[in-house]
Amino acid sequence: MAMKVYFASDHAGFDAKNKLVEYVRDRLKCEVEDCGALVNDPQDDYPAIIAVAAKKLSEDVAAGKNSRAVVAGASGQGEAIVANRFEGVRCALYYGDPGNEQVDASGKHLDILMSTREHNNANALSLGLRFLTLDQAKDAVRRWLAAPFPGEARHARRIAQIDRVS
Repeated sequence: MAMKVYFASDHAGFDAKNKLVEYVRDRLKCEVEDCGALVNDPQDDYPAIIAVAAKKLSEDVAAGKNSRAVVAGASGQGEAIVANRFEGVRCALYYGDPGNEQVDASGKHLDILMSTREHNNANALSLGLRFLTLDQAKDAVRRWLAAPFPGEARHARRIAQIDRVS
């Protein structure tokens, strides 16, 4: 069964979100659900829109379903904050390549986007679209959706601790 991906964005990410929905459905062959915004309204407010996708993802997490969410906005910050309010949702914020090499304590080279999956098993990704081109957003979503969670014991332990925080 294909992974299901929920999408949501306010007016700031409306056009890019629509193109990402098409890309993920047609090119990546995932099942997608567009949770809004469904019209480009410059006066809309992102919290209610993002909450639709985050709630659906939270319900899927509880049911053990294979799904993720991609939310987007101008900065992506508020969108990530909203998504992270829902139980079982671990939303990471992505602005793009930080432009400098990242190395962990052991000397391993890090990719910040892949670290969200490898270290945190993030199941939602918030895109700051004022910092990304459409092609960069497509590439990020493609790589992020394909990235597994390796399940290393120390990361699994920490994620379990995160999930118990209330």
